[in-house]
Formats: sequence, structure tokens, C-alpha cells
Amino acid sequence: MSYIVLGGGCFWCIEAAYKQLEAVKEVTSGYSGGQTSNPTYREVCSGKTGHAEVVKIQYDEEQIGLEKILELFFKIHDPTTEDRQGPDVGSQYRSIILYNSEKQKKTVEAFINDISENYQDDIVTEVRPLEDFWKAEEKHQDYFEKNPEDAYCNIYARPKVEKAKDF
Repeated sequence: MSYIVLGGGCFWCIEAAYKQLEAVKEVTSGYSGGQTSNPTYREVCSGKTGHAEVVKIQYDEEQIGLEKILELFFKIHDPTTEDRQGPDVGSQYRSIILYNSEKQKKTVEAFINDISENYQDDIVTEVRPLEDFWKAEEKHQDYFEKNPEDAYCNIYARPKVEKAKDF
């Protein structure tokens, strides 16, 4: 089983999209990329911890490669918008990929290099090694599934889920 950590706006949206893929075995919402140990949602939302809202995606590499994981990631968020996705503004919503091996780093960098010509603006996705991953509070896990009538989920997460279903 392989894993990678991705952030591209609200973790509810990214989590819900990746849960649509059969080869993805587990998706966990959390925080990474900052300097505070075991931060809370409220602390991360303050923008003072340096963390991004992220998801840890565990996938079966025999069924799906990292390139396909990345392809969906760049399909469901805007990698050219710094510190913002949709209505969510702040460094906690930045586009970020946290790799856990040199092989992943090379794959991510090559992937971004290959797709950069498809974008009018520069890709601002931060690419860095994973240092820590802090699991978000339980109420943030499976949020889209638990809250199907939530307005935010219907407006922002549902379109990402639909894109993932067609993937």
C-alpha cells in the first residue's frame, strides 16, 4: 500500500473526491506543512500554524499509479491560485503535495512539469517532503458522506465528487 498527502482547498472536498476511486483504500483528513504539533481545526483556520488542510490518500499501486492520483488532484482544484480555492482563502487552503520518498518527489515534479503548459498561469503548488501528518478531528472525517444536505458540500464538494466518478 502506498500513500501521498495532498492539499487543495477544504479537505472535505478532496477527501470526498478520492473516496470515489476503487483503488484508493483510505482517505484521512488532516493537517500538515506547518510548525504546530497536533493542531486543532480552529488553530489551523487561524492561519497561524502554517499547516494546510490536507488528505492522506492510501492507494493500491498495483491498481492505480501515482500519476493517476495526481491527474485527479489537478482536475479537481486550481493549482494556479495561491492560498485560495473557491470561497476558502488563507494559507491553510494552499495547493500542496507532500511526498514521502525520493521516487514520489521525482514523479510529482515530472508530472507538474509535463502539465504546466496546459495552464495560462504558473502552477503554484508547493511540493515538499512530508514531515508530520496530524489527523483532523473525527467530525471532519467523511464529512461529505455524513452531511449530504450541507450547503457548502453541495456547492463545492459535489462537483469534485462528480468529476471523480467520471475519472
